Amino acid sequence: MPAAERILIIGVGNPLMRDEGVGPRAAELLMAGYAFPDNVEVVDAGTMGLSILNLLVDIDHLIVVDAIKDTGHAAGTVLVLAPEDVADNQVMHSLHDMRLSDVLQNAMLIGKAPKNTVLIGVQIERIEEWVLELSPPVEAALPVAIAAVLDELDRLDVKPSPKTDSDIDAMVIEALRTYAPMPRTP
Repeated sequence: MPAAERILIIGVGNPLMRDEGVGPRAAELLMAGYAFPDNVEVVDAGTMGLSILNLLVDIDHLIVVDAIKDTGHAAGTVLVLAPEDVADNQVMHSLHDMRLSDVLQNAMLIGKAPKNTVLIGVQIERIEEWVLELSPPVEAALPVAIAAVLDELDRLDVKPSPKTDSDIDAMVIEALRTYAPMPRTP
C-alpha cells in the first residue's frame, strides 16, 4: 500500500500586529479543536520567510492561512486562492518579508516545492503594532477560515476528528450556516 500523501497546514503571520495574527490564530484553533491523521501536520509558521523552506521538505499538499489586504472585499472576508493570485495582496512589513509565491519559487529551485498549494486568505481590517487581539470582523472570520481549511482537507479525502473537549467544531458548523468562503479561483 502506498504511503499517504503528506499535508502541511501553516498559519502565517505576526500575532503582535492585530489582524496580521490571523494565520497563527487559525493554526492554534485547528490544533486545539481537531485530531489529524499522521500524514497531516499543523504549524504556526510565524512570519513568511525562507526559514519555512525546511517545513516544505517532502510535502505533497500545502494549505496556508494568512492575512491579505486590498482585495476590495470587506474586512473578515475569507478567500480561497492560488499563491500567484495573492502575491500583490499579502501583508508585507518590511523589505525583508517574502511573499508566499517567492518562498514557493525558492522551494521549486531546490526541488522541495509541494505538488499543490492553496491559500486561505482573510481580508484584514487593520494592522497595529503591539496589539494582540484581532479586529472584530477578522475574529468573526476565524471559523470560516477553519471551515475553508477543512473543506480543502475534504477535497484531499482527509477527515480530521473533532476533539471532544473543544467547541471549535460547533463554531465551524455555525460559520458554515451563516457564512461561506469565497469560491476557489480557477
